[in-house]
Amino acid sequence: MHTNQLIKYTLFAFCYLFWVASGLMVAVGIYARLSKEAGAMGSLLSDPSVVLFAVGALTFGTTFLGCLGALRDLTLLLKMFAWVLFLIFVLQIVAAILGFFFSGMVMEKVSDLMGQAISRYRDNLDLQNLIDYIQKKFECCGVHSYRDWSQNVYFNCQDGNPSLERCAVPFSCCLRDKETILNTMCGYGTQNLNSWQAESLVYTEGCLEKMAHWGRSNLLLVAGLACGLLILEVSGLETTRKPKRGLKPLKSC
Repeated sequence: MHTNQLIKYTLFAFCYLFWVASGLMVAVGIYARLSKEAGAMGSLLSDPSVVLFAVGALTFGTTFLGCLGALRDLTLLLKMFAWVLFLIFVLQIVAAILGFFFSGMVMEKVSDLMGQAISRYRDNLDLQNLIDYIQKKFECCGVHSYRDWSQNVYFNCQDGNPSLERCAVPFSCCLRDKETILNTMCGYGTQNLNSWQAESLVYTEGCLEKMAHWGRSNLLLVAGLACGLLILEVSGLETTRKPKRGLKPLKSC
């Protein structure tokens, strides 16, 4: 009896924490989406606010089933919660297998998505901040090289481009120095330079290879986090299993 109560409230506590966190994710995603300009519409996969809302909504609904089912001892909700966890568990296994055997295809798809994000850099403020963060964090520029920024209409090097940022790269590509004043024009004209000239001003290596190298270098950390998540999901499945039937306690009148 005490064991069942311990499992019940442990499951409720974990689900409640994830439920609150996912609720915050949904709120932030909605706020970020509504704060955009009406004309700034783009693909769903390349919009961080939509991705944040989708992940938060899925987690919110799943953990709500676990919270209510554990608190009220509702078998139907616990079964639904268990099946959703099992489905997510299977999808993670399938994604890991496909990512291992089709790593080249995955890299190509990621490269296409990053190229689309670069082309929409000035159209989406959230996406712009995300790209700037990645380029600063990994000290990289573009997808494969700094010249990938020609895919953006503002940074394109065509002669007819009237933009002031023609043949430039974003300031997040620039090499860091000890100056406290931010020079947002530090990347102007760098696409016209040779790689050995440009590397003294900006990062010339692409972000895709830098991120892949980081993933390979931190493979144990990534695998540990994935295993921890899988163990948590399996534990959730075990706690939602119906206990074996035994002798029922006598009810008092």
